[in-house]
Amino acid sequence: MKPPSALYQALATPAGAAALRGMRRGIEKESLRVAPDGLLAQTPHAHALGSALTHPHITTDFSESQLELITGVLEDTDACLAQLDEIHRFVYPAIGDEILWAASMPCVLRNETTIPIANFGRSNVGTAKTVYRRGLAHRYGALMQTISGIHYNFSLPDAFWPWYAEVNGLDLEPQTLATEGYFALIRNFRRHSWLLLYLFGASPAVCKSFLAGREHALETFDEGSLYLPHATSLRMGGLGYQSDAQSELQVSYNGFEEYALTLRDALTGSYPDYERIGLEQNDEFQQLSTSLLQIENEFYGTIRPKRSIHPGERPLHALGERGVEYVEVRCMDLNPFLPLGIDAETIRFLDAFLLHCLLSDSPQDSPEENDALRRNQTRIVNQGREPGLELEDGGRTRDRDEWAREILEACARTAAALDAARGGTFCSAAVASQLERVAHSEQTPSARILAAMRTGNIPFFRFAMSASEAHARYFRSRPLDPETQARMEAQSAASHAAQAEIEAGDEIDFASYRRKYIEQELLPGRARRAADIA
Repeated sequence: MKPPSALYQALATPAGAAALRGMRRGIEKESLRVAPDGLLAQTPHAHALGSALTHPHITTDFSESQLELITGVLEDTDACLAQLDEIHRFVYPAIGDEILWAASMPCVLRNETTIPIANFGRSNVGTAKTVYRRGLAHRYGALMQTISGIHYNFSLPDAFWPWYAEVNGLDLEPQTLATEGYFALIRNFRRHSWLLLYLFGASPAVCKSFLAGREHALETFDEGSLYLPHATSLRMGGLGYQSDAQSELQVSYNGFEEYALTLRDALTGSYPDYERIGLEQNDEFQQLSTSLLQIENEFYGTIRPKRSIHPGERPLHALGERGVEYVEVRCMDLNPFLPLGIDAETIRFLDAFLLHCLLSDSPQDSPEENDALRRNQTRIVNQGREPGLELEDGGRTRDRDEWAREILEACARTAAALDAARGGTFCSAAVASQLERVAHSEQTPSARILAAMRTGNIPFFRFAMSASEAHARYFRSRPLDPETQARMEAQSAASHAAQAEIEAGDEIDFASYRRKYIEQELLPGRARRAADIA
């Protein structure tokens, strides 16, 4: 592999610029539906929104009251945001007087029994989705599952990989080359993702109702709110997508084989705590399996290798058969200051950051390094804006700001290459904005949220509720044109018809379907042979 400096120089050529054209992205945005009083909505998924099972752009996440809005895979940043905006404008008339919660940390929650688990219909595949979520509630609690975020899906254009191979003198077939490249990107992303939590974290506080009866180390902000003074993204810490059981997993990203072997063991070996839950109670399935992970998506990580799957196919099997297609960034909070929760500047920075992760030298990971990365994430989540904070890097400690500037200077080079490919200076400006945030941490979303709460003398709930109401007014003031409205209504109707067809086509009972799915071969080809050797 050529050193990063040589790769950056190659990117600056016309061939390098051509290789970057056609970069693709997609957004998945989770948001709770809340009633006008700010409590979690108890209403079912609106029929006008289509089938949560089959609609390509509107579904539910853990809860029936937790919408997930999904864009297509698009090359243009503005087109991606425009589609997300269009989906919001279709949703709002369908949910009546309810609004979408603007923050990642949830609204006021009375108790776990008031969090309805998503219903995907009576088909086998729909039942499996519901049972999986029932299992999550048993394992981690329903409260944790109401935390929402934005997932950013990123892929290089097909033309990039032949260019990458030629520049590096590699002789690998495209699927292998892309898979190895994406795993290299993931290793570096995990090393540097603390910077994203610092720059974009937007969950420094939470309603007391979220932690009622639970032990925690947060401080009291006011009668209704808990917080940490320098926190960035509590969502990504011990209160959020973390699991004591999963902390035992040492997942390696040193290529697909090592990654797959680790997950296979977690997906197939029974876990005592989950055995005690049992598969069934009163003739109703409580979880898909008793293993540490019911399915691959239960593994919580800041980033995932992804591949489009065939109906009924396991994600791990798809990766082994056809390679990594894209990566899914999972550590982005909803920005409550933005109606869509994300903006073009953030997307452009993410593109430059992810390209930097790919082009930088990416050593193999190790259990020792993974432990250090977890400690870094904990420090940034809880103390991220603390003056003079130090982080671990390769056995030494480093000043947070010094390291941040080093990463951003590298991102400035990839941003310049992206600007050369696309025209304009938008990516470079996005990186420059993040350098400003490093110099002035009060500009970060987490600091701005706490400042707004202090200035307005309001609890977290009132801050988030006001932002949610403002966003609702914004979308409701801009109804879709009749043609777009009719097109999206037809899409919803088609999704209901598709669900009915799936339900009519089931030929086996759910117990048989579940068993067949869970027992599916996870490691095709050479990964299976490597497992046999091990």
